[in-house]
Amino acid sequence: MATWLWILIVALALVIGLFGGFYGARRYMEKYLKENPPFDEEQLRQLMLQMGQKPSSKKLHQMMNAMKNRQGK
Repeated sequence: MATWLWILIVALALVIGLFGGFYGARRYMEKYLKENPPFDEEQLRQLMLQMGQKPSSKKLHQMMNAMKNRQGK
């Protein structure tokens, strides 16, 4: 085979691999974060206490809903 054909094959394989890897990793991370959110209510409560805020249940639910809505978009 000609050298230019090998270069073309390698370049195409590289480009396809880069795009496939990027979109595969992106889809995997979106699914992972949807199933395992980074914060739960207890962690959010501790975070608010460390920041000097007194967390009420209403405020916790508002913040959790805001985080869920932001993840959905």
